[in-house]
Amino acid sequence: MRTGAAAGHVGYFHEAILYDSDEHLLAVVLPFLTGGVEAGEPTVVGLGARNADLVRRALPAGAGVTFLPGGDVYARPTGAIRAYRELLAGHVAAGATQIRIVGELPPVVFGATWDWWARYESAINHAYDEFPLWSMCAYDRRVAPPHVLADVARTHPRIAGPDDAHEPTGVYTEPVSYLAEHHPAPLDPLQHTTPAVDLTDPTPARAREAVRAADHGLLSPDGVDDLVMAVSEVVCNALRHGTTPVRVRVWCAADRIVVTVHDRGPGPKDPYAGLLPAGDGSEGGLGLWITHQSCDHVTSHRDADGFTIRLTAGNAHFPV
Repeated sequence: MRTGAAAGHVGYFHEAILYDSDEHLLAVVLPFLTGGVEAGEPTVVGLGARNADLVRRALPAGAGVTFLPGGDVYARPTGAIRAYRELLAGHVAAGATQIRIVGELPPVVFGATWDWWARYESAINHAYDEFPLWSMCAYDRRVAPPHVLADVARTHPRIAGPDDAHEPTGVYTEPVSYLAEHHPAPLDPLQHTTPAVDLTDPTPARAREAVRAADHGLLSPDGVDDLVMAVSEVVCNALRHGTTPVRVRVWCAADRIVVTVHDRGPGPKDPYAGLLPAGDGSEGGLGLWITHQSCDHVTSHRDADGFTIRLTAGNAHFPV
């Protein structure tokens, strides 16, 4: 049985908290968490260290709230979806009729990698909708840039506020429509320089060799293997499902390797490509899902010249 603002709702009840002080955050979060505990619902906190400690100290001793290691959960969007789906499935299997979670993304993602986290916030409206989940995503208005807050409003159906306020954002956009829009990520500054590798129509094996040779010990052995696998998957998809010519370019810096794969085709049709394994038989769906788990940032871009995927291994948080 659903309780609180989610009473009578079927599926995922997704809200944002747009707060501007510790007092504001606690005024929303504490009643949400204590209400879940009182109702006997699994009640989870996935906040960063500072806010998790703030909430922990404000809760009654032995409140029965589970605290997750927030930094581990939000390393990559695909990993976060996978981890939360496993958590939710476990609680449902144990008999839960509602699960409450409050979480937040680390502020570092509000920069160069925000595009794939905005996609995450939209996609989870679909990815978690089979579960009786009520979650609140906390965003500090003093820290989050205006374009981030604009995306938050479009990817969350409701805003939660003090005094049990739950107001529609008014601009919420269904995931299929939001994800089909063009949300360009900023160019990596390396892309304004001459690439170390520039190949046309390489075989996947040739692309793998080129990326491995360009590394020169920059990445860890596992990091190189992950990037090589991701490049191989993307090149395979481009050659098999895209339109030639396929162009592969590689840039290297002291802290990262950036690879772009471009073809003349329109790219995948599945709006959830990369974030979820394709469940409808979409071509290349599983390879893109694997790629999103193997790199530190993945972007996709469509324009009149075709479709480009950019893969970053290493530090993806360059200044923007």
